[in-house]
Amino acid sequence: MSEGTTAILEAGARNEQSVKLSMQQALNRALDEILSTDPMTVVFGEDCGQLGGVFRITDGLQAKHGESRVFDTPLAESGILGMSVGLAMAGFHPIPEVQFDGFAYPAINQIVCQIARMNYRSRGTLPMPITLRVPSFGGIRAPEHHGESLEALFAHVPGLKVVSPSDPHDAYHLLKYAASRPDPVIFMEPKSRYWQKGDVDTPDGGTLTGARIVRPGRHLTLVAWGAMLARCLQVAELAAEDGIDVEVLDLRWLKPIDAEALATSVGKTRRAVVVHEAPLTSGLGAEVAQLITQSCFDTLKAPVERVTGFDVPYPSGDLEDEYIPNIDRILLGIQRVLEYRRG
Repeated sequence: MSEGTTAILEAGARNEQSVKLSMQQALNRALDEILSTDPMTVVFGEDCGQLGGVFRITDGLQAKHGESRVFDTPLAESGILGMSVGLAMAGFHPIPEVQFDGFAYPAINQIVCQIARMNYRSRGTLPMPITLRVPSFGGIRAPEHHGESLEALFAHVPGLKVVSPSDPHDAYHLLKYAASRPDPVIFMEPKSRYWQKGDVDTPDGGTLTGARIVRPGRHLTLVAWGAMLARCLQVAELAAEDGIDVEVLDLRWLKPIDAEALATSVGKTRRAVVVHEAPLTSGLGAEVAQLITQSCFDTLKAPVERVTGFDVPYPSGDLEDEYIPNIDRILLGIQRVLEYRRG
């Protein structure tokens, strides 16, 4: 199935070959297997070598694969991404890590002006098979610049693909899939979910393009990605206690967006709420809402609602609890949509 093709996957039990892993363990296993099967893959970033990264995603990989394959870099994000460009031009498959999402800002020039454009600029002679791992979003009470939600920034750039897994199974398979692509992929890892465990079906990843339905429902579609997916599933369980049957759609790919999956789900439920951590204005939820409206305008029973962060800098520490959409705010968004009456 080509990218952009709808992939609505019903949630269900993994097969007998599944293993219980945290997302951190799943990502580590995926990188180990990528390094083992592709001799041109290199993994690097600040503290990615001997330490294994601040979140231990690369733990043990340098000892197994050597210092020439997994290595530390200076504290210079522009250098990390600039080196990635050169390595890709030389035929390597770089998997760099930006230690925290807020540290990506110093490398925006390299990401936008080089990584995203080189294939176009060279008329296809210099593809950029770079998978940029970005520990993303908030929820860990970190200092300023250690929690951001940059998906709209990356998704706006032609030439980049953007994906965010929400559970260990998808983290394992989507990272392996992203690393096999000839295009640059921004791989946004929800850092607050690193230690949450789940079943990983290692032999069978299912369809790895498009969105997936993780909870079917009839009355309303909740659209989310990354860390917010788990919160939306909690909301759906609470809403069910009041007889509200909520469908939860994990968008997964934020560029390209699976418009067909959105149309299919909302075409059935006729109501939609989009949830993300980024600020409201020009957030990715606006694009999702437009795609839904474009496809389902004649059948929507209410305007698409957005429950998001606020139009302020992403806060640090305890203020995260006031900023990140919580269960009550999402439930209120659902209530507004269900109670909407025309005229």
